[in-house]
Amino acid sequence: MEGLKPKAIADRLTILGQAVRSHLMRNRNVEDDSQYLDFVGGDTIFAIDRKIEPLLVRELQRWSDEIGPIVAVAEGLGEDGTQIFGKQAAKARLRLLIDPIDGTRCLMYDKRSAWFLAAAAPDLGPATRLGGAVASVMVELPTSKQRWADHVVYAQGEPLMAHRVDMTSGEFALLEPRPSRSQTLLYGYGQVSNFFPGTKELASELMERIATAVVGEVQPGVASIFEDQYTSTGGQLVELLFGRDRFCCDLRPVFYDILERRSGRAVPRGIACHPYDIAGLPAALAGGVIITDAFGSPLDTEFSVSAPVHWCGYANESLRGQIEPVIQRWLQERLVG
Repeated sequence: MEGLKPKAIADRLTILGQAVRSHLMRNRNVEDDSQYLDFVGGDTIFAIDRKIEPLLVRELQRWSDEIGPIVAVAEGLGEDGTQIFGKQAAKARLRLLIDPIDGTRCLMYDKRSAWFLAAAAPDLGPATRLGGAVASVMVELPTSKQRWADHVVYAQGEPLMAHRVDMTSGEFALLEPRPSRSQTLLYGYGQVSNFFPGTKELASELMERIATAVVGEVQPGVASIFEDQYTSTGGQLVELLFGRDRFCCDLRPVFYDILERRSGRAVPRGIACHPYDIAGLPAALAGGVIITDAFGSPLDTEFSVSAPVHWCGYANESLRGQIEPVIQRWLQERLVG
């Protein structure tokens, strides 16, 4: 069926992301958008999230009317984040993983772009995994002062495509995704995600270990490595994809394991990366970014709104070769030694 070919799926996901972007741009209000509403499906829901849920449901229903039943897994689609669109759910051939606004906090305060993230895979029920995705898109959701917005589109069997769109004229320019070729972290951006209280001490400790190991001790008056705590996993992947960051990792689920080992009891687990946050993974991989889990294995995850995800991203193999052993030794010390 034409509508189930990877390129057609990727194009439809891009159009959906652009519709979310247009809707948000027409309905901005920092005071209203930042109101806390609920905690559902493993994440905090703010008013800005509720703005786009009816749009998402409407567009997915329309798509299912055209190609048949679809299973969607997304933040905001109920407590378990799963909703079936169309009749005869057992005949669904496509499962979607969507984060309508990845980087809600960035966007609702109009500080920095968020990203619409989506991936699609043949529906295998709960066994569907991101590694089986045939399409993946990342669509920028810009702040009010931006005129341009980017999007990255992956379709299995096609070259990775990226464009920058003029939202005033509709004109677009072709972009070239290219991770950094630098062989060092020195004078480049690299970071361990350190967004929220609960795991900050461990994140900082690991980053200090990495910095010392790969560029040496701090020198007077020298800023050897720069850090960008972009509170959007999609945004982090884009920064790696376009060569603006050289390294990034988010190990929050493992940090909580370390805290529990230290204390000998269960500890409150704050928010962590979820599968929908990293729905742009297939696109980033197609563009040459090296992404693993915390322990160096290829990253894969279920289509879910609640499973914790840990990941490390490297711009190239040389940087991975320098940084990954440091991370592994540090984790070994704290989880086993």
